[in-house]
Amino acid sequence: MSVPVEVPTLGESVTEAIIAEWLKKEGDFVEEDEIIAELETDKITVEVPAPVAGTIKKLRFAIDDSVNPGDVIADIEPGESKGGDAGDTKAEASADVAPKAAAASDEGDGADHDKVGPAVQRLVEENNLKLADIKGTGPGGRVTKGDVLEHIKDGGKSSKKAEAEKAVEASRPAVDQGALEERVTMSKLRQTVARRLVEAQHNAAMLTTFNEVDMTEIMALRKQYQDRFVKKYGIKLGFMSFFIKASIEALKAFPSVNAEIDGNDVVYKNYYNIGVAVGGGRGLVVPVLKNADQYSFAQTEQELGKLVDKAVNNKLTLPELQGGTFTISNGGIYGSMLSTPILNPPQSGILGMHNIVERPVAIDGKVEIRPIMYLALSYDHRIIDGREAVSFLVRIKECLENPERILLEV
Repeated sequence: MSVPVEVPTLGESVTEAIIAEWLKKEGDFVEEDEIIAELETDKITVEVPAPVAGTIKKLRFAIDDSVNPGDVIADIEPGESKGGDAGDTKAEASADVAPKAAAASDEGDGADHDKVGPAVQRLVEENNLKLADIKGTGPGGRVTKGDVLEHIKDGGKSSKKAEAEKAVEASRPAVDQGALEERVTMSKLRQTVARRLVEAQHNAAMLTTFNEVDMTEIMALRKQYQDRFVKKYGIKLGFMSFFIKASIEALKAFPSVNAEIDGNDVVYKNYYNIGVAVGGGRGLVVPVLKNADQYSFAQTEQELGKLVDKAVNNKLTLPELQGGTFTISNGGIYGSMLSTPILNPPQSGILGMHNIVERPVAIDGKVEIRPIMYLALSYDHRIIDGREAVSFLVRIKECLENPERILLEV
């Protein structure tokens, strides 16, 4: 009797994924816990292992098909291998089961370098890359997803051919703008992201309030102790740890910002799991720093550094993306002056950081030039009143302009 292979739980607030790649085809023998497919959600890539050892009897979905937790995507006939080659680990699904999964090949000599899976091909196309420019490290020189991400990370600097092609493109005469338009259907992953962003706005009474913070004291503190901090802990003292600590103090003072709505109930969280939006290899992700109130500044920077590194290299796990109670988004690293961040459901508040700019401000009747950052708090007006939201942001401002208040918790 065949054993079903089901879509695993995808994580908090994630109810849908797409089949990104079949790593095995019908008729292949697989060992127990061997990965047979990769799923993509709007947050992370999920690997699906074989529940038992046996032969894959049927693949029920094609590449790019949408699936939900609990869906049966394949059937395995239990048993031992009858010998022989079980097939390439990255083999394509058969045409009748996964017609969209046909291997895409670049012009070339037909070497393994040009034989890639759909997920790799999609990543190449979305980033306007040429397969021939990417050095493959897989069997027979085949290009893997990691090769593509590494190529993107270093900006293709290792490819002299890519640089030469850019030079040729730059020398070409201008052409009609209309001829440069291209209509491309959004990927299932991008469609899911778009839908969730719209749902976040439709399902909450979202409002944003603003304030500004003078970063003079924090910048002076970092300058004074940076060298000793790095020498002792092996990591730089950044701005984010101050904002995390200040946010926790404000959340303690205004618990509704750390709460969520569940039907007709308001669930107050007496713990502080702070999500930090990070631009990862697959786009924006929000890893969560669990029980952040229990960390020192050094521990905050160290744990945050680990999460950021995993995000950039697509190594985040589902537990590291779950359980957040409040989110911080730093658009300032991209040069943003001001924004209205969108809530991360089911959370009720998100803090937006922006770039630091020297601005003239009035200090004790005199005009001084100070490093100023604009802050934005988007919140769910259903459970957070305007007075609470404004007071919450003021509390963050007070903690940042007087860092000693964070240490003293006053």
